[in-house]
Amino acid sequence: MSFAGRFFAALPRHWAHYLAEAAGLAFFVTCAGLLTVLVEHPNSPLASYVPTAPLLRRAMLGGAMVLVIVSIVYSPWGKRSGAHINPAVTLAFWQLGKVSTPDAVWYVLAQMTGGIGAALLLRTVLGEWYAHPAVDFTVTQPKTTAMGPELAFLAEFGISFLLMLVLLMTLHSERFKKLTGWFLGGLLAVYITFESPLSGMSLNPARSLATALAADSYNGLWVYFAAPPLAMWLATVLFRRFYHGEDLDCAILAGCGPGTSSPFTAGEEPPHYPDE
Repeated sequence: MSFAGRFFAALPRHWAHYLAEAAGLAFFVTCAGLLTVLVEHPNSPLASYVPTAPLLRRAMLGGAMVLVIVSIVYSPWGKRSGAHINPAVTLAFWQLGKVSTPDAVWYVLAQMTGGIGAALLLRTVLGEWYAHPAVDFTVTQPKTTAMGPELAFLAEFGISFLLMLVLLMTLHSERFKKLTGWFLGGLLAVYITFESPLSGMSLNPARSLATALAADSYNGLWVYFAAPPLAMWLATVLFRRFYHGEDLDCAILAGCGPGTSSPFTAGEEPPHYPDE
């Protein structure tokens, strides 16, 4: 069967998984936007309780986003699709042969759609609150300095590389695979607290595209389309080259059981098999 045939044949079989990916990134973008408004907007109802130090405000936001990530990964919908909510993560699992090519394309399209829809909805509903300079649509952009884009690229590459290594190491561990979501949430909190001044802390091309469209500002967008996928690809290549531990069972961030099992009954597994 041609790729087009397999591509369209996958939709009726796995549409619920694609919908879960769209909903997952939409939820992430929505929570990031609302929490940023609450923490950063000067007229926020929490303004009197928020620390004045930027580092502490970012730490508050990072702590809250831990719960967002964990809720996505371990939700029934997150377990259904794998909770990738990031084209770079999906492409890494595709490279590992855990997601078929048609499913990977559908996943990326769904992630883009969910993120863009959420960002545009926030712009429509929140208006000035979302557009305020302190919030700035939660857009991710390099610093406006001579070496800003280069610095942002290196920062995004580094945090993406480390995130994928941690993800692969935990998912390959019988002891830690069920805790992968918590490890990722912890890393995200650290990144938001300490790395976000360098690049805006994206890790995610779909998330950056969504907020760029909402802000109608595309400065340095190439950084977020290039650095995370390249870094996660390299991390996956090196991991496969040097790691000889337990095999990766599936592309589900909540973890799977041993062998070829999954958290679902026969016929309901998230797509995690390579093309034949």
